[in-house]
Amino acid sequence: MNDQALLRYSRQIMLPQVDIAGQERLLASHAVIVGAGGLGSPVALYLAAAGVGRMTLIDDDVVELSNLQRQIAHGEADLGRLKVESATMAVQALNAECQIDVIARHLDGVALVEAVSDADVVLDCTDRFSSRYAINRACLQAGKPLVSGAAIRFSGQLAVFDLRERETPCYACLYPAGEAGEQSDQEMRCAENGVIAPLVGMIGTFQALEAMKILSGAGTPHRGLSTFDGLSGEWRHFSVSRDPQCSVCSVKG
Repeated sequence: MNDQALLRYSRQIMLPQVDIAGQERLLASHAVIVGAGGLGSPVALYLAAAGVGRMTLIDDDVVELSNLQRQIAHGEADLGRLKVESATMAVQALNAECQIDVIARHLDGVALVEAVSDADVVLDCTDRFSSRYAINRACLQAGKPLVSGAAIRFSGQLAVFDLRERETPCYACLYPAGEAGEQSDQEMRCAENGVIAPLVGMIGTFQALEAMKILSGAGTPHRGLSTFDGLSGEWRHFSVSRDPQCSVCSVKG
């Protein structure tokens, strides 16, 4: 790091859990962010601000007026623009040293595995069960840690699946495939149900924190499932064990 970088990240470097070694790991790391909307916006902005050296943004959607209530990486001038493009502009305005790669199409199967294979951490910022299952399978196949977030109405949740570890559960252990189908996809989307604006910021920031811990080596990654009730202000935590009958990770294990 040069003097400018030392000054820029000094408030993190002074933390003994991070120090210079942890900051250098952040600068050398690659985060893949799937979804550049409500969750992906704070994730991308905070990871860039914190010094993550490279990010890949994956999203095929464009900015609409209804997005601006919560998707803080986009502004009125971005209406009709691809979200990955406007998010890239917001990130680079914050930290021009952060390398941004964009994929403006929906990925699945082999293409998704290839996209995450070079990542040090993957952040699922999507709003569909079908996408979450696909990202989970890709991370499991590539052996990459997955930070999953969700927010709807006044309720949010976060789970971290360190799929580098043999005994860790996967997303399908938490939500078995087959129990969530097209109807659940509709039930979980903000477009059909609404969401209070700061909630996505809270969960997205939580995801960014967990990604930074994984990348820098600071602390212990979150385990299990945390849920937040925005109406009561209460957090709850649940342990999640690997399901030996899981249709996804038990096949590999």
